[in-house]
Amino acid sequence: MSKQITLSQEISCKGVGLHSGKEVEIVFSPGDVNTGIVFVRSDLENKPEIRAIAENVTSTVRATTLSENDAEVFTVEHLLAALSMLGIDNCRISMSSPEPPVAGGSAIEFCDILLKAGRIEQAEEKKVYSVDKAFSVYDGDKYIVVLPYDGFRVSFTSINDHPMLGTQFFDIELTEENFLKEIAEAKTVAFVDEIEQMKKMGLGLGGNLENVVVFDKDKILSKVRFENELIRHKILDVVGDFYLLGHLKCHIIAVKTGHAYNSQIAKQIQKYRNGEI
Repeated sequence: MSKQITLSQEISCKGVGLHSGKEVEIVFSPGDVNTGIVFVRSDLENKPEIRAIAENVTSTVRATTLSENDAEVFTVEHLLAALSMLGIDNCRISMSSPEPPVAGGSAIEFCDILLKAGRIEQAEEKKVYSVDKAFSVYDGDKYIVVLPYDGFRVSFTSINDHPMLGTQFFDIELTEENFLKEIAEAKTVAFVDEIEQMKKMGLGLGGNLENVVVFDKDKILSKVRFENELIRHKILDVVGDFYLLGHLKCHIIAVKTGHAYNSQIAKQIQKYRNGEI
């Protein structure tokens, strides 16, 4: 067993939220052993805390929202993916607004700032949950399955009607090294015909052609980092959403799924761990 890890020092950054478009300052601070990842809304009275756990997911519309103590944070999945794959067990994240900075639309910018802060080992052993049975959520031709596995692996299939996308498959055994190389830089994806509707819903207000890969009917309007950026970003979202369960040993197999499925199966696994099912 390895030791739990936190940051060596406090570090901060600023930006605007992807969906809210609001300015935000975010401060990452070392966390005590066994406290996990805790968000703090520094802009609200009494600075309420929101634990990054599966039970606190309250919405999965276009992003993952966590709520606790009458406060919420949303679009936290890219940040959580960075914390997960850098092995950071305990961290306090103070935010002056409900949404972290979009940065470049991926996890690499969060990885860079966390690595700049540095990591230190703590006295307690790291907690890793080895999945010991199969879990699944099915809905027609969409499904997500979590199987026992000696490692952390994600296999994702995406099927999209867009002529430049079609069927994509990506399978990866995740380690810090190959996450940074293959997944962390993948930006979020949007489609021109969705953007107007999203903005009417108050979403995507901080997005632009630099931090989002935007597809028109027959072309890409943004500069891409990967030829198959969509499916790599899907895996990035899976990694972030599953870190609400802590570090895992399992094989996640997903077909045509998103945040809602990630949350449903994470809550299922958490109930099993709690002895509720």
